[in-house]
Amino acid sequence: MADKRSTPPVKPPDTTRELGVATKTKPKTKKPSLYRVLLLNDDYTPMEFVVLVLEHFFNKSREEATRIMLHVHNYGVGVCGVYPYDVAETKVAQVLDLARRNEHPLQCTMERED
Repeated sequence: MADKRSTPPVKPPDTTRELGVATKTKPKTKKPSLYRVLLLNDDYTPMEFVVLVLEHFFNKSREEATRIMLHVHNYGVGVCGVYPYDVAETKVAQVLDLARRNEHPLQCTMERED
């Protein structure tokens, strides 16, 4: 004969507890401000030196470096690149140091990009 075992009664869910999903809010990080690194024209720094600077510090090809150098020569100022503050500051310092060591008056500066 079949053994009938009694099954325990099913309890209704506990309605006194609140059910929900725990969420974590991640703080939104702000993108860093970007700065344009600029070369300024002068009458004494050789064009080839400016091309060398653009190739070495800004990883420009010979053609792109020549184009930027000619823009600086014709218009008085040219953009070498756009970087976060720390990178831009470092590149400006490197260019000025190399120009000073080679006795060139080349000026390099940076300005915040809007």
